[in-house]
Amino acid sequence: MTEFGLRMPTWIPVTIAAAFFQVWRTALQARLRTALSATGAAYVRYLYALPLDTVLLLVAWAGVQAPFPALAPRVLGLCLIGGVGQIIGTILLIQAFGRRNFVVGTAYAKTEAAQLVLFSVVVLGVHLPALAIAGILTAVVGVLSLSFVGHDRVQGLLRASLQPAALLGLGAGTAFAITALALRRASLLMPAATPVLFKGLLLLLVTNTLQTLIQGAYMAVSQPATLRQCLSAWRRAAPVGVLSALGSWGWFTGFCLTHAALVRGLGQIEIVFTFLFGHHLLKERVRLGEVLSVVVVVLGVTLIAVSGHG
Repeated sequence: MTEFGLRMPTWIPVTIAAAFFQVWRTALQARLRTALSATGAAYVRYLYALPLDTVLLLVAWAGVQAPFPALAPRVLGLCLIGGVGQIIGTILLIQAFGRRNFVVGTAYAKTEAAQLVLFSVVVLGVHLPALAIAGILTAVVGVLSLSFVGHDRVQGLLRASLQPAALLGLGAGTAFAITALALRRASLLMPAATPVLFKGLLLLLVTNTLQTLIQGAYMAVSQPATLRQCLSAWRRAAPVGVLSALGSWGWFTGFCLTHAALVRGLGQIEIVFTFLFGHHLLKERVRLGEVLSVVVVVLGVTLIAVSGHG
């Protein structure tokens, strides 16, 4: 595996960068809710990512000076599965936002990494280092505990865990896990000689194109007014697309480099970025429980990173 001068496996900084861009994109995307519906705010991340996806791919292609790889039907099919899975996961998560106890729904969506471990190890027979599995599960516990800070009634949380918001959150996590596994498999089916960064960009462009066409066609039929709003709000929406393209490139490249469970497990560091953004830039009050939860997340992602050196 290609390594930087500090002997750090490439997938680690790539994943950290992807998590950072995702947090930044989500913050801008949230502001769009004043101008667009939830569906529209979700759609612009695909629509306005396409131009940058295309430019980056062409630049990379010119740089590697290699024949453009042909994509097998199985690769295209896996990109379709991954793209649709991400759309479904986003829709389920948005529906969870509309329910009572949406915090519980959001927290359960963060079980994606734990579900990836289950799918990868038990179903697919993938070998993951024990230290990495421990780190992933530790980070998941930290993320869940951070989501539940301020909810003092344990019985209330247990009841909430059986309500639709929690089930929607679990469904969203499952859909995102399927997306990660499909794209990881697609990367393995591409020619081995294809440079990793170029491979990640190619998978990104194909997947984003399919997502834009599928969700765009749906909105054109069922929500034409929302689609027009997405087009007219391009000045505010374009930065969301740029950050989405950069973040997704990081995730897709990470999937090309190592197991999806490791990438998404380490990617939970995004919750640390969110915490720092909220408390240092927005001057939000810090609770002791939040600090302890962030420490647990940091411990988990550290274990994952350390296992990556093996």
